Amino acid sequence: MKPLINTDFIKTPQILKITAFALISITFFYVGKHWSNSGYQQLLFFSTPQNSISISPNNDKSFNITSIISPNQYDHPPTEQAITLTPLSIYPPPDESPLSNPNRTFGIIDSDGKMTDDFEVGEFDPDIEENWGNETEIQSASTNFKVRVRKYELCPRSMREYIPCLDNVEAIKRLKLTEKGERFERHCPEKGKGLNCLVPPPKGYRQPIPWPRSRDEVWYSNVPHTRLVDDKGGQNWISKEKEKFKFPGGGTQFIHGADKYLDQIAQMVPDITFGHHTRMVLDVGCGVASFGAYLLSRNVMTMSIAPKDVHENQIQFALERGVPAMVAAFATHRLLYPSQAFELIHCSRCRINWTRDDGILLLEVNRMLRAGGYFAWAAQPVYKHEQVLEEQWAEMLNITTHLCWELVKKEGYIAIWKKPLNNSCYLSRDKGAIPPLCDPDDDPDNVWYVDLKACISRLPENEYGANVPTWPSRLHTPPDRLQSIQYESYIARKELLKAENKFWSETIAGYVRAWHWKKFKLRNVMDMKAGFGGFAAALIDQGFDCWVLNVVPVSGSNTLPVLYDRGLLGVMHDWCEPFNTYPRTYDLLHAAGLFSVERKICNMSTIMLEMDRMLRPGGKVYIRDSLDVMDELLQIAKAMGWQATLRDTSEGPHASYRILTCDKRLLRP
Repeated sequence: MKPLINTDFIKTPQILKITAFALISITFFYVGKHWSNSGYQQLLFFSTPQNSISISPNNDKSFNITSIISPNQYDHPPTEQAITLTPLSIYPPPDESPLSNPNRTFGIIDSDGKMTDDFEVGEFDPDIEENWGNETEIQSASTNFKVRVRKYELCPRSMREYIPCLDNVEAIKRLKLTEKGERFERHCPEKGKGLNCLVPPPKGYRQPIPWPRSRDEVWYSNVPHTRLVDDKGGQNWISKEKEKFKFPGGGTQFIHGADKYLDQIAQMVPDITFGHHTRMVLDVGCGVASFGAYLLSRNVMTMSIAPKDVHENQIQFALERGVPAMVAAFATHRLLYPSQAFELIHCSRCRINWTRDDGILLLEVNRMLRAGGYFAWAAQPVYKHEQVLEEQWAEMLNITTHLCWELVKKEGYIAIWKKPLNNSCYLSRDKGAIPPLCDPDDDPDNVWYVDLKACISRLPENEYGANVPTWPSRLHTPPDRLQSIQYESYIARKELLKAENKFWSETIAGYVRAWHWKKFKLRNVMDMKAGFGGFAAALIDQGFDCWVLNVVPVSGSNTLPVLYDRGLLGVMHDWCEPFNTYPRTYDLLHAAGLFSVERKICNMSTIMLEMDRMLRPGGKVYIRDSLDVMDELLQIAKAMGWQATLRDTSEGPHASYRILTCDKRLLRP
């Protein structure tokens, strides 16, 4: 038989049929692909009765956030980059109702395509870093979906410790008066001139030493400044040994150690009872915060404050150690804490002239001090017998007497006064006594940019705030002042507080199971919209060895008094402005319902950039908010170099809320 040549093979009917079928198949494939990409959402790519993995409905959408990024104030504008989006929901963990489906499991897909929860949450690794300045494109694992956004640049290295409202040199130079400490107060950049870049870490930045070891030592490379060592090394504050700073636990007035100093105070006034009656303490001019660091082991929460003065890194050291601290100064405005916040206010050589302007700074101490609370002063006028110092002591006694404070103990170099429990002493003074009582309509809890007042803040006639339960029962006891705050609901407030507690207790329990929160090295935590403090209370109940700074935005109800009555730290803040803390000082930032409110008055990218400034490399962000803000937040997070994932709540993909989880990477220029 004659063999077929190549042309005869091609003309055979069988080959023609195969070729036609292949052409038809290819045509249908491209038609189908075009049809599926023309506005129809991908809904599901894997599902079993027990496990599900979903792609977010926003997976195939494009966004342009150029309009929400304010013009860059620096020399080089942001460069346009490409972001490749991956599926935004790997697994939807439980949120509000973590126990709703006991058969549901969570995890990742293994090589066999099966779901497994046998995995570790990765820790921050300084060797795995993002070369941000040299990169031309941000790529994800998938190449199917791309969105073009503008990538934020890294700020100059000179800004590695930048605090926008405290480092505004131009505004500080324009001040007409500075003798009362005005230069240490907030002077924020004008609108449109704020931070618009990513604050870089110092060279050699390392994962912070975990608590409790960080109480005693931190990496030099994370806070590379030796001014405090040079100035205070002989006072047992701080020392440098090879690659670390060491903190022996001493201070100017307690060079033999904070523990012995605390024992002395407890012996002088036994009613102070640290960790029982005394839960909330303010340490003024705190140094590196060893006083507050050692009180933590006695179940006492101390807010350590100091100005950004010639020893400008005091608060940075405190936060690197894992001790609650804020940059703040006694100057011309009220501090951002409510009335009757602290059971003890402490000043050890804090370099404050308490008697200036007829004791106006002591009046501010009096406002923040709880009824029956104590003021402890350790300073040279207490124990030295020089003429100038004795005159200062006499003036201090005169002012505190007019404040109706009782000098309960003077021993060695410490003097301790007690504030009265009610207004009876104030009302029994002679008519025209100085200082006068504040007007009845003065709100002692109004603190945002409020000038100091030369009057005595009245105590509530119903004695609210004076009779808080002892710790730890006060954490879950609805306080009396819950009824006096201005709140959108005027009934059933105790029930609202209990409901908030239950919600966050169940939610955090779900996070612990699904996202292995107990494996995170959480120490410094901020709740950016704290409400009644349910999130912080849940972390305490779950046994997390961390502290939470509860922020009460000025845009909502002032719940600060409730927070302090519960034994939780809090501060008031306007998120349209930067926060008074150093860069890289928090491990976790939590924001529930914040952006859907603040976007009406603030640019969301401004808040997100401030979050990046405050967050440590390797830190985490959890944002729970409504759908209409999530797409924008996701794109901003990507533009900042965060690893961001949009997840469903336990209510499922059709709920009106989502959770955006983010991890901050270490960015290098």
